[in-house]
Amino acid sequence: MEERRKNRRMDLSASLIVKGVNGEADNEVSIEISDASKTGVGFICASPLNIGAVYEANLTIWTKEVLHTFMEIVRIEKLEADKYHYGAIFIGMPEMDAKRIEVYETIETMEQ
Repeated sequence: MEERRKNRRMDLSASLIVKGVNGEADNEVSIEISDASKTGVGFICASPLNIGAVYEANLTIWTKEVLHTFMEIVRIEKLEADKYHYGAIFIGMPEMDAKRIEVYETIETMEQ
């Protein structure tokens, strides 16, 4: 399969809480991040989310800082009976926060 990503994906041991903002109830769910880049994030979640929906998220990064973001679900893959793998892009992420993720990517690449 041909790689179509514009930015390198990284594995982060982080978690975030997602809240619906498209008229959905404020149902907070914990998710497990599988990969992240400065433009988006992949994560595993037991709750069904809607493709195209925008969610508010608090992303805890490797420095223990919390980035307040909005993300749009662009991909859904069913893994098991009650687990899903989602792909989301960040919406309106401040350049400063995107640079924090990019710096980590640079450091990780230099260590390899």
